[in-house]
Amino acid sequence: MIKIASIDEIKSGKVSDIYFIRTEKILRSKRIDKNVVAEFSAKSLPGGIPWAVFSGLSDVLDLLKDIPVDVEAIPEGSIFTSDVPVMTISGKYLDFGKFETTILGLICQASGIATQAARFSVAAKGRPILSFGTRRMHPSICAVIDRNAYIGGCSGISTVFSGEVLGLEPSGTVPHSLILLFGDTVEAIKAFDDVIPGNVPRIALIDTFNDEKFEAVRVAEAMGESLYGVRLDTPASRRGNFKKILREVRWELDVRGYKNVKIIVSGGLDIEDVKELNDYVDSYGVGTSISNARVVDFSMDIVEIEGKKIAKRGKMSGKKDVYVGNSPLDIEVVYKGMLPTAEDYRKLTRKYMEKGKIVTDIPDDFEIRRYVLSQLRELEV
Repeated sequence: MIKIASIDEIKSGKVSDIYFIRTEKILRSKRIDKNVVAEFSAKSLPGGIPWAVFSGLSDVLDLLKDIPVDVEAIPEGSIFTSDVPVMTISGKYLDFGKFETTILGLICQASGIATQAARFSVAAKGRPILSFGTRRMHPSICAVIDRNAYIGGCSGISTVFSGEVLGLEPSGTVPHSLILLFGDTVEAIKAFDDVIPGNVPRIALIDTFNDEKFEAVRVAEAMGESLYGVRLDTPASRRGNFKKILREVRWELDVRGYKNVKIIVSGGLDIEDVKELNDYVDSYGVGTSISNARVVDFSMDIVEIEGKKIAKRGKMSGKKDVYVGNSPLDIEVVYKGMLPTAEDYRKLTRKYMEKGKIVTDIPDDFEIRRYVLSQLRELEV
């Protein structure tokens, strides 16, 4: 039996650290239930990166629906930096305190994956990135992984279930197993061409048996104009100078008139690999580096109790607003109701929920992705 928490178990508060449950028991026993303002921010970003992408807000709103709390946040997909309050919940502590673990889980992992996808997108300089990493994580969260990879900037996802949930057509080429079972790369891609509908690009995996450049030429000659691209998933133990291998493949295809054949690369890629290989690669398949991205370490901190400004050491008390200037990194945090120092800054913080009712709609995933990409034009990794 696969052990996963059901939606009902999550919404009942069972997916919580025990000390929150004990805190609730103590407060109820002592009849203490105060109005609080709790904000969510990250003291630092994973690996010291300068910016991140906020995600998971829509899931938080779904969790808190019909609970009498207010939620303010920066829009999902917004670029943020450390110490920026991305979300604030206001209400009776006993109405939402037990959900702290769950809320953090929803935004920490989602933001981590979306951030890493965005960083890959920047590194690739417009070349498509496909999310191939669901096989590295628990299958029950494949749609969570692919959704956040997509809104972060990936051009496509690979799993069938994610495609159904997100309204996307899954992408993929052929596995090594198909070629091994046929015993030959050309025979396998010909069988693919015979069976699979014509709207699916014909991309041959060329590193199963022979030298990549010779296999690239073989499949190009066999498939002709129907060949969309070749994919290299070459193991690290066989790569040597991978960039030189890619240069050879590109050269051999070009001198034979196959300049339109794309080169796709996958297999254990990190951001530095992408930056190095861009000269010869048309698109990338990225797995573990995105699906297993380091989470953004948000914390929930009370900053007001019954209207009184209060916070633990290291935190600034009081409810706050976030403003942004012409660049996504021109961010200013001010006390609620105050104005930023620059007149051309616009307010990012919005109210999304009032007394458990949605008052500002969340855009769909396609619009969030466009919003993320519009901000990435000015960023670097």
